[in-house]
Amino acid sequence: MALYRKYRPASFGEVIGQEQVTRPLSAALDNGRINHAYLFSGPRGCGKTSSARILARSLNCVHGPTSTPCGECASCVSLAPGGAGNLDVMELDAASNGGVDEMRELRERAMFAPAEFRYRVFIIDEAHMISKVGNNALLKIVEEPPEHLIFIFATTEPEKMLGTIRSRTHNYPFRLLTPQAMHGLLTRVVAEEGAHVEESVYPLVIRAGGGSPRDTLSILDQLLSGAGPEGLTYEAALPLLGVTDLTLVDAIVDALATRDASLMFRTVDQIIEAGHEPRKFALDLLDRLRDLMMLRTVPDAISQGLVNAPADRAEILREQAERFSGHELAELASQVNDRVSSLRGATSPRLLLEIMMAHLITTPDVAAEVQGPKEPTAEPTLAPDSPAPVTQGRTGAAAAAAAAAAAAQRDVRSSSTPAPRQAPEPSAPPEPARPEPSASQPDTGGLLEKVRREWTALRQSVGARNKTAEIMLTEATPLGFDDDTLVIGHNTGALAQRINAPEHNRDIASIFSEHLEATIQVRCVVGTDPAKAGVKAEAPPRQVWNPRSTPQEKSEPEPEPEDPAPAPPAANDWRAAAAAASKRAARREHREAEEIPLPPEPAEEEYEPPPPPEEYTQEDEERAMADQAQEEGERDRRDATAVAMDLLATELGAKPL
Repeated sequence: MALYRKYRPASFGEVIGQEQVTRPLSAALDNGRINHAYLFSGPRGCGKTSSARILARSLNCVHGPTSTPCGECASCVSLAPGGAGNLDVMELDAASNGGVDEMRELRERAMFAPAEFRYRVFIIDEAHMISKVGNNALLKIVEEPPEHLIFIFATTEPEKMLGTIRSRTHNYPFRLLTPQAMHGLLTRVVAEEGAHVEESVYPLVIRAGGGSPRDTLSILDQLLSGAGPEGLTYEAALPLLGVTDLTLVDAIVDALATRDASLMFRTVDQIIEAGHEPRKFALDLLDRLRDLMMLRTVPDAISQGLVNAPADRAEILREQAERFSGHELAELASQVNDRVSSLRGATSPRLLLEIMMAHLITTPDVAAEVQGPKEPTAEPTLAPDSPAPVTQGRTGAAAAAAAAAAAAQRDVRSSSTPAPRQAPEPSAPPEPARPEPSASQPDTGGLLEKVRREWTALRQSVGARNKTAEIMLTEATPLGFDDDTLVIGHNTGALAQRINAPEHNRDIASIFSEHLEATIQVRCVVGTDPAKAGVKAEAPPRQVWNPRSTPQEKSEPEPEPEDPAPAPPAANDWRAAAAAASKRAARREHREAEEIPLPPEPAEEEYEPPPPPEEYTQEDEERAMADQAQEEGERDRRDATAVAMDLLATELGAKPL
């Protein structure tokens, strides 16, 4: 017999990990407060049907209703695990019998009194599968059943049940077992079976069972069936459960701690060669990062039950947790959690796993935490007019930040500081000083022009670190600067929100700052209108008039300025006035000669009225009457000829023509 059937509980005291159900039910039975309908809800394999049988056994015990059935009467024996059952307790699977006909038959049976015991009990499993018309057929008897009738509904999805039926029941929610409770159950079963199981196997079995006692006992039953004389070992259980070897997970954790890319990708190769599924390995790595995060923040997490690990692994996990910070472990776990879904049904799962590992080892937060703070180096003292030194090994953003910090600590004039202006003349108003662009205050006009000019290169640089961000920036448009924030526009609101998400926005701003050599932030708005975004874009370049351009591209030429009005000549300077007038006339003639004259318009043809009609005379009228008479005569002759031919054919007995 299977272990989950052999060790099925026979009373509420044997049910493990469901105290929130067994305690109130036991109290209600002992107090005699029996309801006509119960609803047991919870995940699969957590004891709902077994508890329903225990409840029916407790109701029909000769000493009952009681929470501790005697186990000796006919009812207790027939309803015990492995018992034959009886006619007064009926089990129905609604997954295959949830139609209206089955519910009508159940309703008719329910009206009969019990054959042998105190109550008639109907246990309906998978109750959410009852059809709508089936629920309607069952509704009336559930609302007002006979005194001898009790319903017990068991379901994994109580929200799908008919609300009217659910409101008539007492709902008891079941839950999955904790690792500690499951470990106690497994050790008891193994001891009663007389088997030997290594301690390191229990966490594997518990994790594979997912908190369900039935599934966990089924897995243990399979492993014990294939165990050798030495018992169930870790090496024998590992390939059957499909769990990644702990040494492989340890190697990946060591590679992340030391930033050893060679070790990381060699381990990935070993994972694939061993036949492990990449997505399952990613989930195992996520579980390990979760355990390390718990140990890093709660040192006694193992003793408190927050981390389920064998005793011989506790010290190893603590040492691994000390190699990271809490923030770093949370970032790594978040990265794995975000990318593990892409491994489901992937065409090339190994490639996606390697991409995930590359992202983990190059995470900026990981690099900062692992390398730690560097020793401060002495900055060279700059002369007032000396150029700024070139910082080796720093990006543009880091160099700009270092330059800003150095300028704040020392009163040194940099090469970008404008020279002092001389005081203007008293008659002229003072000109306001315009600050030159610096690392902390970038020249937004020049930067915007550079961004527009190098937009494709900027997106490709972002793609080297974050391919998703590069794809989302494809349809984006740089609009302008809001202080030190580059505002870009996108016509799709969902993509604009994803660009502003921290995991993408951080990479975009970092790459842009390095490429543009200025510390900037990036914000994406919906739409590509700079005015609606609240930024002022640079004015477009002035179009030059081109006579050969198309009408859409042509712009009006700028009008030439009129000749300035001549100053009034002096009374005796008539020669200068004459010379000026002569020069103006020459310039005017020169302009008129260069102008392109318009083609002459075609001359309009003069309208000539038609000649008046000639006068209609008597001779014309007589000529017209003669023509008409001639035409009528011709028509009469043709008609007479046709009639004669028909008569001739009739006489000869031929068919008329």
